Amino acid sequence: MDKQQLKTMACEAIDKHAQNLHDFTLDVYKNPELGFKEFETTKKTSAFLRKLGLEVEENIAITGCRANTGKKEGQPNICVMGELDSVVCVDHPDAGKDGASHSCGHHIQLGAMLGSAVGLVESGVIEHLGGSVEFMAVPAEEFIEIDFRSKLIADGKIKYAGGKQELVARGFFDHIDISMMMHSSSHEEPLKAVLGTTSNGFIGKKVNFIGREAHSGGAPHLGINALNAATLALNNINAQRETFKDEDHIRVHPIITKGGDIVNVVPADVKMETYVRGSTIEGMKEANKKVNRSLKAGAMAVGARVEIQEIPGYLPLKSDNNLDELFKENLLSFIKEEEIRMGGAMAGSTDFGDLTQIMPGIHPMIGGVIGAAHTREFSMVDPNLAYIIPAKAFAMTVIDLLYDDGSLAKSIIKEFKPSMTRDEYLKFLEDSSTINVYQFEEE
Repeated sequence: MDKQQLKTMACEAIDKHAQNLHDFTLDVYKNPELGFKEFETTKKTSAFLRKLGLEVEENIAITGCRANTGKKEGQPNICVMGELDSVVCVDHPDAGKDGASHSCGHHIQLGAMLGSAVGLVESGVIEHLGGSVEFMAVPAEEFIEIDFRSKLIADGKIKYAGGKQELVARGFFDHIDISMMMHSSSHEEPLKAVLGTTSNGFIGKKVNFIGREAHSGGAPHLGINALNAATLALNNINAQRETFKDEDHIRVHPIITKGGDIVNVVPADVKMETYVRGSTIEGMKEANKKVNRSLKAGAMAVGARVEIQEIPGYLPLKSDNNLDELFKENLLSFIKEEEIRMGGAMAGSTDFGDLTQIMPGIHPMIGGVIGAAHTREFSMVDPNLAYIIPAKAFAMTVIDLLYDDGSLAKSIIKEFKPSMTRDEYLKFLEDSSTINVYQFEEE
């Protein structure tokens, strides 16, 4: 069969199973689960893949699952993935327990991934291709509930707070040559898709200011006010903002997660979380030094102690140009040239950025939704654009890559120059996991 015949077969299979994909995606949407807790979503995704005749491995990192079409010795193995978790947005009209809601569109990603599986496997197309495809449902992309994940790490259940970080460490990407996934995004007309975007990476931080309790009204002079230390630290960070270089796209956005215990006791235990985001690894590191200086200075001013825990966040997204162009050509079968934009910067972060530092990958931003992500306004309005068209484009892109004995995939893999090897990446994560304590005493 020629390549176009295979693409037609894949798309027809996706259309045939569109209702099943709609039902699955709606079910996941109505039952959101937070990261490393996506047990039911994992079961549902696994069941869908098994119905396609695939052998599924479940709970690959507490939750999550994967299925492969059958690895072929020496041939490219391409991973199409979706994310299982939701985010906390208590004001979303469809928020579930713990305020969890799919207001970031990960249920849509799963629909696109499973749609591509239908297109490649149910149609029989995969038998005509020179390589294999892995369908992976990944846990815990949203970097939230840090205390919960820190406990999982302390208990030895995971090593890293992000799902893809954890899967790289466990070796699940050792045999993957190219990775692909999409994300939903609301676009202004006429845009329906944005390809080739970059994103910020970030360093995660947990900060604990420790003072000395005293009666707030009767003897505040005997206390050391940890809340004042944190407040000064926030002001110090704000004083640094004009020193952040525009080209590094630095974002620092702290929150105080504990401000004290009771109002008539000087706060002696104050906790803060923040990200230090940037578009380059060096920019992130430089900004992080300034943030740490600010935190220490706040503690020093009142004589408090500060504990700064650095948690490996995510690395900047670096999309592969060859894959983006290929995906665009397939999108043009369904939407117009003027509805696609190439390039752009995303201020947010994704752990898919980590993968793009070590292998070729793409992360297109597809429409079909309205409202900003992580807000009560986020909603899917066009299921066909949101995940049916991306499913077809992914299946068609895989066909392009693996047709003719996988020659195009092999060429892209050979041309790709990683920013770091897997071992270098894991060392970077290890070196980024630190806890530093600063105690300032009176001279």
